[in-house]
Parts: sequence; structure tokens; C-alpha cells
Amino acid sequence: MRPILILQTGGPPQAVGAVYGGFDRMVGRVANLSPARLARVAAYKGELPESPSAYAAALITGSRANVTDHAPWSEACAGWVRSAMDQELPIFGICYGHQLMSYALGGRIDYLDDGREIGTQQVELTETGRRDPLLGGMPPLFAAQFIHEQTVAEPPAQASVLARNGRDRHQMLRYGQNAVSVQFHPEFTVPVMRAYFDVMQAGLAGEGLDVCKLRAGVAETPVSHAIMRRFFEGCGAQPEPRRTA
Repeated sequence: MRPILILQTGGPPQAVGAVYGGFDRMVGRVANLSPARLARVAAYKGELPESPSAYAAALITGSRANVTDHAPWSEACAGWVRSAMDQELPIFGICYGHQLMSYALGGRIDYLDDGREIGTQQVELTETGRRDPLLGGMPPLFAAQFIHEQTVAEPPAQASVLARNGRDRHQMLRYGQNAVSVQFHPEFTVPVMRAYFDVMQAGLAGEGLDVCKLRAGVAETPVSHAIMRRFFEGCGAQPEPRRTA
């Protein structure tokens, strides 16, 4: 059985990771993926993934870096994404991974017009999203966790916009039958999101954000979790449910 690649483009702040683990652990727990099935590649440390054919599926994580920095490791990941798309590997991108996938396929990445989006915010499915098989039966408006300064300013020509909100018109994109990305963080739980506020409090206040209000507004995001779980269910990446005698 081929492994599921977790292509790590960064990690959480040390204080967050010490309690909740890296993005690989967060993803695995929320998406119900067996830790033994995961192949972790720290691209931001110079590690290289194998050929896309070596994996059953891939997830590209978030990062504190920016795609527009064009770091050599990030450019190498973009090339890998293009190869994976050619081979129709199921790929799910989160935040930086969302932007990286778009960039790799011809989209443009830039900063949000009105500064950082952070905390629990609402996301709305587009008409295309409501018809998408991955999102069938999902509510048209749902909550998700956020922390980003950059965005997909212009998606690739072939991409379909599945979700949006008032801050970002491209919150979720589909690039083909097997490739989807989201700007929000479906791997974040309420404790993780609150921990980010605690670690970043001074910096966020310096940006003019009402940290106490945003932290108090952190809420559960079951639909965003379900989207990621459903993606991996669809590509057969989750374990079989236990059968009772």
C-alpha cells in the first residue's frame, strides 16, 4: 500500500508544536489518517519527495514563509506539483499549499488588500462549489480557521472557485478531478487556533487587530474538518472501519 505524502512547507511556532505537534500530526488526527501510513517530507529543510507515482495521495501544508519569496525549496515543490498533476495524483493543499498549487499551475499570489485574516471566519460556497462532488450536502455557509497575509490573487485559468468570503474571493479551488486546495486551515482545532493567538499576541496587536475579540470568537469548525476527511475518503486513503463480530 503506497503511503500518503505530507509535504511540509513549514511548521507551527515552537510553543504550539510542543503541545499539538507539527502540521503532519494535526492533519492526521483531523483527517483520521494512520500515522504509519504517512510519509513526511520537510521540503522547507531541503528534503525532496519521491516521484508522485510513489504515493497514494499528497497533502501540502501551511507555512510561515511566503510563496512570493521564491525560495529554491519552494520552487522545487512547485515543479513537483506540476509533475503530480500530470500523473493525476490526488493532492490537497492548505494555506501555503493552496497558494503554491495555484502558483505552480499559473496563478498569481499577492498580499491581501486589508491585512491579515485570522481566527474563526465564515466561508461561502459558490454555485460551482455547491455542485462539486466533494462538497455535496455541505452547508452553503460554514466556519473555518484562518491565519494568512497572502492570497491567490488570480487563480490558474483552469481552476474552479469553490468557496469565497468577503476577505478573499478564492478560499477554495479545484484544479482537476483529483486536486483541491483551501486557504483556511481544516487541520486547526479550537485549542490550536487559540494557541496561535497566545503566541502571536504582541505582533497581532501591533498590526492593529483586536486580539481579545478575535480570540474570544474562536469556535468549532466541523464542516472544514469534514471537507478534508472527505477528500481522503474519496481517494481511499483512510483505514477501513473496524468490524464487530
